[in-house]
Amino acid sequence: MKGLPYAVQTLLAKARESALLAVETYNRPTATFRSGAYIVLMVIAWTSLFHAIFLRRGVKPYHRIPGSSRYKKVDGDYWWWELAECVKQFYKDANPPARKNVEFMVGLRNKIEHKTLPRLDAAIFGECQASLMNFESLLCNEFGDRYALRGGLTFALQFSPGMGKGQTAIRSKSEEKNFKTVKEYIETYRSALTTDIQNDLSYSFKVYLIPKISNHPTQDAIAVEFVKYDPSRPDEMKQYERVVSLIKPKHVSVTNLGLLKPGDVVSRVAEKLGKPFNMHHHILCYRHFNVRPAKGVSDPAACD
Repeated sequence: MKGLPYAVQTLLAKARESALLAVETYNRPTATFRSGAYIVLMVIAWTSLFHAIFLRRGVKPYHRIPGSSRYKKVDGDYWWWELAECVKQFYKDANPPARKNVEFMVGLRNKIEHKTLPRLDAAIFGECQASLMNFESLLCNEFGDRYALRGGLTFALQFSPGMGKGQTAIRSKSEEKNFKTVKEYIETYRSALTTDIQNDLSYSFKVYLIPKISNHPTQDAIAVEFVKYDPSRPDEMKQYERVVSLIKPKHVSVTNLGLLKPGDVVSRVAEKLGKPFNMHHHILCYRHFNVRPAKGVSDPAACD
């Protein structure tokens, strides 16, 4: 880290170490506080990186005493900007997807710092992965590729091709209550974002893993490849969209959709038709159009 002030070097080392610890914790098979620990450590990593950037630019990232040029101190030390303030000072009026991702993590950290919610892991994987990639991108853009983390990271090994049912099971009433609170925050935050930001990989990085069924053309072919998503190439994007349309899972809520009970549906359909329409007709219709899963089916999304 030659050429940088000592304070900047120290902050960069802390930022990189925190990010690597976050990934190590997240990828540990026995971890139960996976997302929580990852987010707490990534918040530290992001904060340290922003502090390093500000100091190198000659900006002191400390809170000022209102109406004064002096800086606030806590226990004799300067009161450094927290991550939320760093984001405001760094991005100013700009609101790129990367900023929304960091702000999402800050709010979520405050929600889950004292909760253990294994069920949450799958729900926010996209945001967690995007946070790491955005961190790496900003780190390299500001300080060069020699500080990159990618050299020490690889794709995590999986125990099975898909997620087991046990990973989504609720363990207690307390966990159910905590999960509902955090889930409400996630849904509220996401719903406030534009579609463009929600679909941007800098906000949430989502991938589909498709097994390679052909033989490797060479002995040194890698098992997992990341194909760059390039919206500027429409022909290539059509191929991606075709694959997504084939394998994208559907989660359809069918219980009282729109708060209508079966009796209400029967009454409304009969009114619109102007002809007799009873519960028997209703049952025949939802069976014919496969709008509800068959009785006894374990997967509630097994319908149209």
